[in-house]
Amino acid sequence: MPPSTPMSNRRFLVLFFGALAVICFIFISSERYRDSSSPVSYANTQTPIHHVTVQADTLKGDAIMGKLGNETLKAELGRAAWKLFHTTMARFPDTPTDDEQTALFSYVHLFARLYPCGECASHFRAILTKFPPQVKTRSTAAAWACHVHNEVNKSLQKALFDCSNIGDFYNCGCAEEGGEGKKKEKETADLKLEREG
Repeated sequence: MPPSTPMSNRRFLVLFFGALAVICFIFISSERYRDSSSPVSYANTQTPIHHVTVQADTLKGDAIMGKLGNETLKAELGRAAWKLFHTTMARFPDTPTDDEQTALFSYVHLFARLYPCGECASHFRAILTKFPPQVKTRSTAAAWACHVHNEVNKSLQKALFDCSNIGDFYNCGCAEEGGEGKKKEKETADLKLEREG
């Protein structure tokens, strides 16, 4: 084996530390981007999978879907949508956090933009402009939802709901609403309302 010279030792050290620097750089870079690019489970973290910032224009934009020409489908969709809408309000927290209020406010506006009947969505958007979502409490959200439902019913020349009894029409499925007899009454009211639209 040839004797080592100071020049070959220096070259070895430069290559060694250069390679070490490259490896460290790659390791640090991969750690920095791991949260957004690797398939890591977020079940036990507060970091969202998608880093999304919703702009006001996104919430308040025009309806996205086109006209829905099938009247039967439109009516079925309407009944199902109102059921979802009112059940969401009935399940909303009594005293929501600021984040929960923002989530419901955003949901209502996105619901209106993404509703599968574009013509219906445009009409609902106009109602939202006149009567913005009220999300301070469960009861204000439920009363607001009943009011805007009545605004839609007025435009369709349908019967109006008695908003003081909106809970009788939409069963939220809440565990605290015990009693089998009460459940049957609510199911009957749900069916009656579903038929009436």
